Amino acid sequence: MNLSQINTNLFKQLRFILVETSRAGNIGAVARAMKTMGYSDLVLVNPRFDDALQDPEAVAFASGAQDILASARVVGSMAEALEGINFAAAVSARLREFSPPVLSPRQLAGHLVAQPGLHAAVIFGNERFGLPNELVEKCHVLINIPANPEYSSLNLSQAAQVLAYECRMAVLDGAGVAMTPRLPVGDASEVGFHGEAASVEQIEGMFTHLEQALVQIGFLDAANPRKLMPRLKRLFARTQLEKEEVNILRGIARHMTGKPGAKD
Repeated sequence: MNLSQINTNLFKQLRFILVETSRAGNIGAVARAMKTMGYSDLVLVNPRFDDALQDPEAVAFASGAQDILASARVVGSMAEALEGINFAAAVSARLREFSPPVLSPRQLAGHLVAQPGLHAAVIFGNERFGLPNELVEKCHVLINIPANPEYSSLNLSQAAQVLAYECRMAVLDGAGVAMTPRLPVGDASEVGFHGEAASVEQIEGMFTHLEQALVQIGFLDAANPRKLMPRLKRLFARTQLEKEEVNILRGIARHMTGKPGAKD
């Protein structure tokens, strides 16, 4: 079976996002890892040095993937990096108390191939500090590479290569890999009709609206919020919200505040 005979949407729909990268060589190496597996959408969020895409070290480490660097974008915020994305996956070796559902790279790849309507992003943090908790909590899933527990440290480009490889293999296999029960969204036949997946921006707007409503009705103390919102984000991350479901939740929030006719 060749690529023209199977669904290759994932090659165009999967975005690789690097957050506050410190080493130019890692950016070039990630570009190379992406190109070898057929991916091209690379976005950098606030790299920690100027001219990151033209840096000689980045160009050298790209080693034939300079076209990926040339088409990459540098943005100043995660909101910009996630434009058009409706499924965000944070990549981290460190598990979090309030993380979204945890998947392996292979499980993620199967999930993405099984739902071709998803426009997904895999997000990699700074080489030293990783990803901040508040960013991880906004993602749909956390990707943890099952490495040697006695030495689980992977270079940034190595982690990107693992993700790119697994996603490519899932496409070539022509079918999704079985999911674990931790993310109850797999083959479309499991739950019947699927609506349009809500974007990261739409979900974040819903959480902001819901938090305001909870404060207004006295359920949430703005001065002492404790862990309510992170827990709610973790709860909804397990559902993979659709656009219409987000609209319903925002409608509930409007009624909670006594403004059923208000516009978003």
